[in-house]
Amino acid sequence: MPTVLIIDDNLSVATALEVSLSLHDLDCVIATTPEQGLDYLSTHSIDLVIQDMNFSADTTSGQEGVLLFKRIRAHSPDMPVILITAWTHLDMAVELIKAGAADYIAKPWDDQRLITTVRNLIELGQANRTLQRRNQRELQQKQALEADFDLCGLIWQDRATAKVLEVACQVARSGAPILITGPNGAGKERIAEIVQRNSAVCDGPFVILNCGALPAELIEAELFGSESGAYTGAMKAREGKFEAADGGTLFLDEIGNLPLAGQMKLLRVLETGRFQRLGANRERQVSVRIISATNADLPAMIKSGQFREDLYYRLNVIQLHLPALAARPDDILPLARAFLGKEKHLSEAACAALLAHNWPGNVRELKNLMQRVQLLSSAAQITAADLGLSVAVAKNLTENEPDKAAIEQALVQAEGVIAQAAAALGLSRQSLYRRMDRFGIPRSGTGST
Repeated sequence: MPTVLIIDDNLSVATALEVSLSLHDLDCVIATTPEQGLDYLSTHSIDLVIQDMNFSADTTSGQEGVLLFKRIRAHSPDMPVILITAWTHLDMAVELIKAGAADYIAKPWDDQRLITTVRNLIELGQANRTLQRRNQRELQQKQALEADFDLCGLIWQDRATAKVLEVACQVARSGAPILITGPNGAGKERIAEIVQRNSAVCDGPFVILNCGALPAELIEAELFGSESGAYTGAMKAREGKFEAADGGTLFLDEIGNLPLAGQMKLLRVLETGRFQRLGANRERQVSVRIISATNADLPAMIKSGQFREDLYYRLNVIQLHLPALAARPDDILPLARAFLGKEKHLSEAACAALLAHNWPGNVRELKNLMQRVQLLSSAAQITAADLGLSVAVAKNLTENEPDKAAIEQALVQAEGVIAQAAAALGLSRQSLYRRMDRFGIPRSGTGST
């Protein structure tokens, strides 16, 4: 059961609060002095504090409450605190709200509003603590990955990326073929490089062949090499990628573009480790770890006869799917800042614009954008307009000024919970309160701040 700490020198007020809260399955602890309240905070598991603003007789300045609030914040920075007093000082209330107070309620209070606020704040606090624990756990996992494996300087933060890296590092030393799927520009080659760096053949060569960048008639020669005169223009013998990758890793990018004849020969190499150069009779033996990647739907290509099913299962012993950048939103800003460099920084509106973009070109598009604005912008701060992603989006994010109707709609959808409405509007709680006051939208009836 959630526990509320009530700090009020008036025992009748504290008891009234306790009775009201206990009727709604909320446990209460009462302290009649700031010192007693701070002691309780140190020795009990507290979910929320309701504190008075004046404790000495004939005192109405609220300074005692300000001092107590600051001490609570120093002890428990994330503790939601509701301020309650018969002497309302608006300026002081605004300052304490800015300093992190959850709400400021005047005596006598609206019982239903108080219960709603307390419940919403406790739920929000529990959600925040859960999020903090998850973030801490993910940070520890990230640090462990970075300590235990060579991640090739990869910039990442999103949990979806972490899952790919965890599996990639786990299977790196197995030697099993790996198929990396995902859209173009998402970073599949970097994942392949990480597998190579942490594999049993990390000291061997890492050879890359983009199967989609060569004419179909040249792919076999690129893979297996050729003898002099094997085809028009073959003036001398040359080794192929398999020979070059012997004792290491061969990364076959865009494997879906490999023609059927090349697929058949690739399958034989995977099964036997043996192949022939074009125009040669002698077989050669190699030991090569195969990593392939594609943005194509290989199962659909198998159904249409464009890709061999037996080769698919040979390549797809381990599959790693790297999602599009838009599906890894926590990666966007760390990558953007890394690409931008240390001399310039992103404004808050620019960050919002980056997060709002759907990134059809994925990491490659983001890198090109950051390099462009780094070169073209003379200011130290990059604005949303500098990015040029969308005039409408940039204007909206720059102004960040929802009208009265938008605020009222957000409040209705959030059922009066200020924190949710503010998040939906892209505002802080304090910014939303200021706009509500400006438009004459009453705060009464709203829930969590």
